[in-house]
Amino acid sequence: MIHRSPALAALAAALLLLGCATNPATGKRQLSLISESQEISLGRDADQQFVEQLGLYGDEELARYVSELGQRLAARSERPHLPWTFRVVDDPVINAFALPGGFIYVTRGILAHLQSEAELAGVLGHEIGHVTARHSVNQLSKAQLAQIGLVAGMVAAPELGQQLGSLAQTGLGLLFLKFGRDDESQADELGVRYMIRTGYPPIEMAGVFDMLDRTAAAGGSERLPNWLSTHPAPADRRQRILSRAAELPPDVNAAPRHEKEFLDHLEGLVFGPNPREGFFRESTFHHPDLAFRLDYPSGWTYRNLKQAVVAQSPEQDAVVVLELAAGEDPRAAADDFFRRYQEQGLESGGPWIRNASGLPTVSDEIRVVGQDGRTRLRGGVAFTAHGGRVFRLLGYAQPDRWPTYARTIARAAASFAPERDRRILSVEPQRLQLVRLDRPMSLEEFQRRYPSDVPLERLAILNRVEPDATLEAGRVVKRVAGDDPSR
Repeated sequence: MIHRSPALAALAAALLLLGCATNPATGKRQLSLISESQEISLGRDADQQFVEQLGLYGDEELARYVSELGQRLAARSERPHLPWTFRVVDDPVINAFALPGGFIYVTRGILAHLQSEAELAGVLGHEIGHVTARHSVNQLSKAQLAQIGLVAGMVAAPELGQQLGSLAQTGLGLLFLKFGRDDESQADELGVRYMIRTGYPPIEMAGVFDMLDRTAAAGGSERLPNWLSTHPAPADRRQRILSRAAELPPDVNAAPRHEKEFLDHLEGLVFGPNPREGFFRESTFHHPDLAFRLDYPSGWTYRNLKQAVVAQSPEQDAVVVLELAAGEDPRAAADDFFRRYQEQGLESGGPWIRNASGLPTVSDEIRVVGQDGRTRLRGGVAFTAHGGRVFRLLGYAQPDRWPTYARTIARAAASFAPERDRRILSVEPQRLQLVRLDRPMSLEEFQRRYPSDVPLERLAILNRVEPDATLEAGRVVKRVAGDDPSR
């Protein structure tokens, strides 16, 4: 058993007393070792990294609409003086984020699944509640007090086993903080508070939880909603919102939903993954905008991120990462790579592949050697010039496993080639279209008359109806126009 030092215990107690502050949203005392100016600085730094790494959706009118609504809600919160910033993230996943200091994000994926401005107000109000109650600050303060080293990594870090700093020092790491049951419930309650103050019916937040519950039940990893995924379950939270709404005067829940104003902004919204940014068809990765293709090892797990494409072996003991390198010259990019990671023990092991489909390529086998002289990783790296850019493909495994994967990963690296299929080069993303019904019809009839490249169950969730529902005349209904290029 490890006994705690009395001196350390006394220091911790002193810090606890000095670090307590009044929660501006609840009026209760709360641990806070981070000042408001530090909180804002953390959020601003993370915001810059977040925008760079994940990307924003390029619809300025939609971004302005979301921002104006968020600003109205934040102005009626307990911290209206924060530099509130609201952004739309170019991500198909149903999600929303809150960073310290007032930086709020919603994905285009969650916008596609909402039905009214009031529901969006509920999502934004919930995220504002995390900020006004300083939930992230409280968690970071606890981590500092306990001297817990929470580490965030980047896509390129694993190949060298590199740790990039503590969560409090790495901006994007703030996004990986998970709020617990009490924090989520409190954010729900604060979201209701801000909806009421801004003139939105809080009962509409229950519809968001209903959508989340149905989306999760529909299955499929790409469909699982991340927003509010922390326990308790969405169905339980929906019931609490309904109970809370029942306690309010009838006129509060009768406030306008502003459905038309919201739906008008969804016309043409990109739905699902954007194939212009790359897509897999079986094990081949196609990138129309950058005009290349690459054959990844068959049977591996693939993930297309904003700045890299990552594949992992079924046994999870080998990885392939493709990303852009700086500059236009593959030799210069290779020299920079080895120079940058030399101190981490990176060494060249000799030539690897000769070229990639005749394109200028510089490659080496690599190994990472620890301070004890033992080899920690083995792999290969190839720098290929194409379209005025340099692409870096890095494959690696544990030293004893590399011989098993060397040939497979080398074939993947050598398969990098210009994309010449006109159908792939001209592919367009799926988009939401809005249809105003001229007569009543069932959802099944709507699907036949206005086909969507999504199952009927998915279409029902998008429109917040049951699959066997009859849609009334005059209703605005969402459909998904376009084909899925991965099929």
